[in-house]
Amino acid sequence: MTEPAAVPPRQRRRGPELEAALLDAAWDELVEAGFAKLTMESVASRAGTGIAVLYRRWANKDQLVLAALEHYRSSHPVDVPDTGTLRGDLLAALTGMGEARAAFFAVAAAAAFSGLLAGTGLTPAQARDRILGDQALSRVRTIYQRAHDRGEIDLGRIPPAVLAMPFDLVRHDLLMDLEPLKPARIRSIIDELFLPLTQGTRRRGA
Repeated sequence: MTEPAAVPPRQRRRGPELEAALLDAAWDELVEAGFAKLTMESVASRAGTGIAVLYRRWANKDQLVLAALEHYRSSHPVDVPDTGTLRGDLLAALTGMGEARAAFFAVAAAAAFSGLLAGTGLTPAQARDRILGDQALSRVRTIYQRAHDRGEIDLGRIPPAVLAMPFDLVRHDLLMDLEPLKPARIRSIIDELFLPLTQGTRRRGA
């Protein structure tokens, strides 16, 4: 009679691996159950660990959900395109941003309207900065620095608010509509709003 194969012992997760598993479980619970029904107990159960493990890292579910949103965003980066032109880069970047972030914004907005803002005491702007971090800014800088180096624009002559505008408008539309932007809307942002404001800002001799 053949004896059943021994089941290998389950490896104990530690450090970053454990924290990532907890935050992934919190994200999945947030997506499937929603903020109102999410509990520390439900996340611990999904992660296959004890609730004390969560409380050692986050004081309550509000802090856990904020961390889960940050983790999901940072672990699912949006590629920075390099098409060779500023317009091409913006078209690709804003399209990719809309497609990749629509679900994320839907989940984040649902959590905010279900009590996350009230529970954390954060303003919408503070929650936005906490969740988005500086990833969006680094993407913007990369795209515009390349255009500057090619001589398409002069970064020293364009106000920061103008540089941020295309990405701010996409985030606004994602928050309002909770779906990817239509191609015509993206072209309008670039061709009718952004590029006209940057005309005449090329460096001398470029």
